[in-house]
Amino acid sequence: MPAPKPQARATPRSTGVDWFVKHPAWLLALAAALILLPFLGKPFNIDDPLFVWAAQQIHSHPFDPYGFHVNWYGFDMPFSQVTKNPPLASYYLAIFGGIFGWSEIALHSAMILPAIAAILGAYRLASRFCKRPLLAGFLTLLTPVFLVSANTVMCDVLMLAFWVWALVFWIEGTERKRLGYFVLAAFLIALAALTKYFGVCLIPLVAAWSIARKRPVKEWLVWLVIPVAVLIAYQLATRALYGRGLLADAGSYAVAHHAFSAAANLRSLLIALAFAGGCLAVTTFSAPLLWPGRQLLIGGIASVVIVAVLSLALIKPTAAQLVQIILWSAGGISLLALTGVDLYRSRGADSLLLACWVFGTFIFTAFFNWIINGRSLLPITIPAAILVARQLERRAEFGGKMAPANILPVAVGALLAIWVAAADYSLALAPKIAARAVQAAYGKDSHRLWFQGHWGFQYYMEKAGATPLDVRHPQFAPGDRIAVPSGNSNVYRLKNDFVTELEMFAVPVSGWISTLNAETGAGFYASVWGPLPFAFGPVPPQTVTIFTVNAPGANQNVASRK
Repeated sequence: MPAPKPQARATPRSTGVDWFVKHPAWLLALAAALILLPFLGKPFNIDDPLFVWAAQQIHSHPFDPYGFHVNWYGFDMPFSQVTKNPPLASYYLAIFGGIFGWSEIALHSAMILPAIAAILGAYRLASRFCKRPLLAGFLTLLTPVFLVSANTVMCDVLMLAFWVWALVFWIEGTERKRLGYFVLAAFLIALAALTKYFGVCLIPLVAAWSIARKRPVKEWLVWLVIPVAVLIAYQLATRALYGRGLLADAGSYAVAHHAFSAAANLRSLLIALAFAGGCLAVTTFSAPLLWPGRQLLIGGIASVVIVAVLSLALIKPTAAQLVQIILWSAGGISLLALTGVDLYRSRGADSLLLACWVFGTFIFTAFFNWIINGRSLLPITIPAAILVARQLERRAEFGGKMAPANILPVAVGALLAIWVAAADYSLALAPKIAARAVQAAYGKDSHRLWFQGHWGFQYYMEKAGATPLDVRHPQFAPGDRIAVPSGNSNVYRLKNDFVTELEMFAVPVSGWISTLNAETGAGFYASVWGPLPFAFGPVPPQTVTIFTVNAPGANQNVASRK
């Protein structure tokens, strides 16, 4: 009797989860896309209109990106004197706008691509710097500053994408001795600088890493000629077009708006620490896992005492603001300390790169940028994530399976980041709703409708046909209407003998968290609004007050600074 044939063992069916386990970079890309998709309809706000207008200009006049005028400070100015960013992000938007139209969904969809590219670049770079690059990728993605910045059409995330991939190709070109990688890295450095001027800092950063790696200067220095030559050409071209080189002009603007007193610098340091800790909240929440108990206790107590004393002396916050400043500043201190400890322990080229990246960005934001804001700290997200992953490896907190207690900081940080991004969506939505309400009530009136205010309110008011008020050369007639929003920039007080208040529209802003509100102390986009990147507490509604004109205002002084 023949022996029975052995049955073949069934091969386990591969699942989608298995595929993502084998391809973690795709998991990161999918996570980034899924998180950003709900925000595609976010209205344009803050500086978004500047980039959209420049893109529309480029679509019509591709060799003259800034050759038009705009009323952004309450009076008409050449756009080249208003914007302090190079035009590459607007060129990118012009491609998508020209094909798919200029809607919020079309342009936000375009900006998802660089956001995914930045996260994939973080993963690729982290693969060389730590053993858990997937963790570093998620720590980068799940920060308030990344999610908020990725939901704008401004230049920051696009610059970060060019930045991180320039580092990837520069480092891999050095290790693999691939000339093509050096060429690509050099052009990516130039593209980063032409997207946002801070990208220029890549030049000394890669030079410092190359010197620390003890690579022969002749091997890499020649490639840095490419971005330097591109920037020189840009400076000369913009000077020929607009009468001033825009690269040097941006530097002069930052210097002119910076205070140099000791008290002002100390205050800036404190606010920058709070912004760093809040913008990278997941890093702050991870602090208990990063430090031994004794160091955490001593450092925490010292941070609380020092920050509290300095805040009360220099900022004078409310009690609620003080608690938040202390929390986030402690997180900022933890990040800077972590960076220093990593450099001290490793003392290699990679640690030097991370340290220069973190300290350089932080110092620029605190002391050299025209104002402290979350967007300026965005480049720190990647090295901070890598440093956290490296420290966790040292402390063996993630050995084997991750315990729920170790996942908790990441989960809490992720929820907070999404909450902050949703709050920023609500902030952007309110001006659009207000503009529609004003237009519905007065847009078809026989009298002309003027408005003050800028950002998203200006974009949607102009789109509906209203005219921005030029306070230097007012041309309104008796009976005209003027809409004046609250919580906006460059709004001037109208003199009582020229106008009478008619009514006020109030638009609620949802949530118990705000990203830009002077009453709560939130100043994500500019710290002049508050010492916190975002603030917890009741968010007051945004209002628009309608005035009617009593007397003609042709070239008269009808307004004053608030």
